[in-house]
Amino acid sequence: MPIAIGTKAPDFTLKTSTAEGLKDVKLSDNFGKKKTVILFFPLAFSGPCTQEMCDVTAGLGDYSGLNAEVYGISVDSPLAQAAWAKQSKISVTLLSDLDKKVAAAYGVIFPGLLGIGDTAARAAFVIGTDGIVQYAEQTPTPKDLPNFAAVKAALAK
Repeated sequence: MPIAIGTKAPDFTLKTSTAEGLKDVKLSDNFGKKKTVILFFPLAFSGPCTQEMCDVTAGLGDYSGLNAEVYGISVDSPLAQAAWAKQSKISVTLLSDLDKKVAAAYGVIFPGLLGIGDTAARAAFVIGTDGIVQYAEQTPTPKDLPNFAAVKAALAK
């Protein structure tokens, strides 16, 4: 079960890969400034995950227009995420939760995906500028995409 709407979002610092190398991204750096959309996804290079991140990349202007930063989080290494982003032209900031601690803190571990191990489930969260969860959704299966209309409606509130 994902963490509940109205609760304080667990803070985190995760790595992302940039042209300059690995960089830390801290959720609470957005507090007081921007809302945050967190999109957990199971694995880079998979069909549904590529579709989701490419679709979100195409609509990033919609999110920035709603004063929101978007992060995609998976259990892949930041180097694998960077290769996937380059190949698929993904410009969403991808964050590596290699040790699965952030997915666990948000209640979105998917056990034994495809028999290869635990990953993040596909899930979406909207975090307000105050650090409070305004929207939380875990999809029924890893193949299902989040309700992006509901995510944008939560951002617009």
